Amino acid sequence: MQLQEILFSQGFGTRRICIGLVQQGFVKVGGECVTDPEQDFAQEGLAFEVEGKPWQFHERAYLMLHKPAGTECSAKPSTYPSVYTLLPAPLRQRPQKGGAVGVQAVGRLDQDTTGLLLMTDDGQFIHKMNSPRHHVPKVYEVTTKHEFDDKFIARLLAGVVLDDDPRPVRAAACERLGERLLSLTLTEGKYHQVKRMVAAAGNRVEGLHRSRIGPLALPADLAPGQWRWLDAATLAALRAPVRAAATETQ
Repeated sequence: MQLQEILFSQGFGTRRICIGLVQQGFVKVGGECVTDPEQDFAQEGLAFEVEGKPWQFHERAYLMLHKPAGTECSAKPSTYPSVYTLLPAPLRQRPQKGGAVGVQAVGRLDQDTTGLLLMTDDGQFIHKMNSPRHHVPKVYEVTTKHEFDDKFIARLLAGVVLDDDPRPVRAAACERLGERLLSLTLTEGKYHQVKRMVAAAGNRVEGLHRSRIGPLALPADLAPGQWRWLDAATLAALRAPVRAAATETQ
């Protein structure tokens, strides 16, 4: 693939901008400055620099982000800063089919919710992770306003009725971690589901943190606001049958 096309595919700007970056000597491949935008390179494993910043070619972008509180999972936030501002410009500008640009959050977390957020430009991956049919387990650490007893946990496991659906909604797993702290596993993705379930069971959410999606736990060394690429093994595990993924969450 020509270098100008590689830069364009990775989100470094329009084709004209990418041509200019190369011609002006702002791009290095293997430590050597390349000034011919039409020079061909193999994409697989290609590492390069643009204006002194290292980058590696990814045909598709798959990453995890530790969402901090006070951010919105929207490209057009209403009140708080967007989580997308935590990403470098190329990830926000990657071209997609249909004219869309940039990676998208796989589901959303409320502005006051922290924790693991997946982001990608792969629409099929987003659908698989979000679809209720696939039952991808998501684990939340929930801080409640009031202390709770075993009956409260039993209600969440047996199922509570939310105001928009007469069918009970059940937690896949629920474990006490402290007097006002519990671990809650869900396999659905209803609007404000954790907060509404806790309220229906007779309590209130004071703090909410997502610590795991399927087999992927939020790394301890990934600080709030930081992101990293998903490696091949992690991506394969997320794509594995749900039963295998659910086993690892137990």
